[in-house]
Amino acid sequence: MDMKQIKTLLQEFDASTLSKLKITQDAFSIEFEKNIGVVAAPMMAAAPVAVAAAPSETPVSPVIAGDVIVSPMVGTFYAAPSPDSAPFVKVGDRVKKGQVIAVLEAMKIMNELEAEFDCKILSVLVSDAQAVEYDMPLFAVEKL
Repeated sequence: MDMKQIKTLLQEFDASTLSKLKITQDAFSIEFEKNIGVVAAPMMAAAPVAVAAAPSETPVSPVIAGDVIVSPMVGTFYAAPSPDSAPFVKVGDRVKKGQVIAVLEAMKIMNELEAEFDCKILSVLVSDAQAVEYDMPLFAVEKL
């Protein structure tokens, strides 16, 4: 499953009356859950499991091409340095190692998230001001 399919699936889930959806195949798993307007981002599973989908959903073959940049901590994701500023990066941007790509707020401390390698941003997997978990995918990237 590519990023476009994941985004489409997320939009359809958001518009549906379902409160939870989990699709798993091989080492890939994606889970959506509605929690007071917050939708969970795609997560990677450790072990192969059979595909499980809601009755109204058609099974898909999920595959994420490329690498991901994950959250190094639990906190709140911010795409820009301030609400009225442009985002640090957007889809299609080429990023250098050490370049700030987001801010993660944890315990009232703003932590800059820097790219660990040169890459191209393929997709931003979380929303601005969204709560994120440790090791949660934030960006789909292509290493350069």
